[in-house]
Amino acid sequence: MVGSRGVVGEKWSQKVLWFCAIGTAISLYMVAVERQAQNRQRAMNQGLKALDSKTSSGGEVV
Repeated sequence: MVGSRGVVGEKWSQKVLWFCAIGTAISLYMVAVERQAQNRQRAMNQGLKALDSKTSSGGEVV
């Protein structure tokens, strides 16, 4: 009886570990997507600032 209880506990804990691993993978993916979006926004802002500084200094925009 004790052996069968251990097997059930082992299967349950394995499912919990898989659930945690999948949750962690999803969280890391979401963080990566968010950082990529922030980097893209930062690059666009820098590009706009550079464009604005060229036009305000009298430089010709090509």
